[in-house]
Amino acid sequence: MTTLVSETGVGPLLRDWRERRRMSQLDLALRADSSARHISFIETGRSRPSEEMILRLSEHLEIPVREQNALLVAGGFAPRFSATDLDDPSMSTLREGMQQLLHGYEPYPAVIVDGAYNIVAANLGMTRLIEGVPEHLLTPPLNGMRITLHPEGMARRIRNFCEWRGHLLHQMERQMALARSEALRQVYDEVAAYPLPEGCDDLEGTEETPARYPYFALPMVIEHRGQMLTFISSICTFNTPMDVTVAELAIEAFLPADPATVDYLRSLTS
Repeated sequence: MTTLVSETGVGPLLRDWRERRRMSQLDLALRADSSARHISFIETGRSRPSEEMILRLSEHLEIPVREQNALLVAGGFAPRFSATDLDDPSMSTLREGMQQLLHGYEPYPAVIVDGAYNIVAANLGMTRLIEGVPEHLLTPPLNGMRITLHPEGMARRIRNFCEWRGHLLHQMERQMALARSEALRQVYDEVAAYPLPEGCDDLEGTEETPARYPYFALPMVIEHRGQMLTFISSICTFNTPMDVTVAELAIEAFLPADPATVDYLRSLTS
């Protein structure tokens, strides 16, 4: 016997996520130890999935924990994952750990951002890198994409701005394809609409642009106090997060890409 549920329930949402992941009903059924028939019944509303089934399908569909909460609510269950404010006392260990990571990376720039690239914390190296950005771009909440791509922000000093802009926009597009985020969509629409410098077009920075730099990844080349600095960006996230806030945090570290950049940054601390 099946239990009928509304078309606005969890079934259509799960189907949408499965299609986003380009996975067939059979593929998902095999991974989740179910049957294609059962997956079909869930998606069409002929069967109501249990809380365990929603979480199991979410795991194999790699659905972010914020969206898993939405699926549980749509299925008639309570949210499973909390969304704790970083200022909450229970987050003190996390805050201390993040500060240690940022401090340990000195003198190189590092920053922690949330899912919409709002800056949660930054080290002194990053503070130095963004010096000169006008006050109106530094009004909380500070947004890394806005500071980087705004014509009055770091964009003025990034010497390969066209390529770097293309890389950042493509990065946000990939994230939006994997998870719904209205906040990220708003940031993307804003920064993508900023006027382009002369000679810069939307193709630059994509895979269609031949590599012009002798590095293993696209660098950011930026001027700082008359010195040309070159960085490779690396992003890491927390493994198996059980809180929405933690799941959406990312630590971005800028690795010096040449000895001159290393020497210059070390000279600032001495």
